[in-house]
Amino acid sequence: MSVVEQYARAHILTDADLPDQDDGGAIPVVLRYDPERDPSTVRVALPGRGGRASRSREWTFSRALLEQGLRAPAGEGDVRVWPCGRVQAVIEFHSPQGCSVVQFENKALVRFLRRTHQAVAAQPVAH
Repeated sequence: MSVVEQYARAHILTDADLPDQDDGGAIPVVLRYDPERDPSTVRVALPGRGGRASRSREWTFSRALLEQGLRAPAGEGDVRVWPCGRVQAVIEFHSPQGCSVVQFENKALVRFLRRTHQAVAAQPVAH
């Protein structure tokens, strides 16, 4: 069974004034799933301030929460997920340093979840 890693573009939602960017302020996010490490969780790595990968922040939460949050508001611990219209979803991450609210295209999250289920299905059966 192999690790699933997918890169996605997302938007940080904030009330702060952000500089205009050609990509609409999108940030690179890494979605990870390691069925051998923990088959029930997914990981989302957000870039650190200034986009430096070395200072990225990784969040771990249940795969079921991500699936539920695409259909209706759902929360678990410091993570909340909810649909935002027909084509987007929002994930809210809370920490002692504050809150990050990140908006994704649904299709990126659905593609990632599909790949996680395929990784589990491809696992050889132990005898």
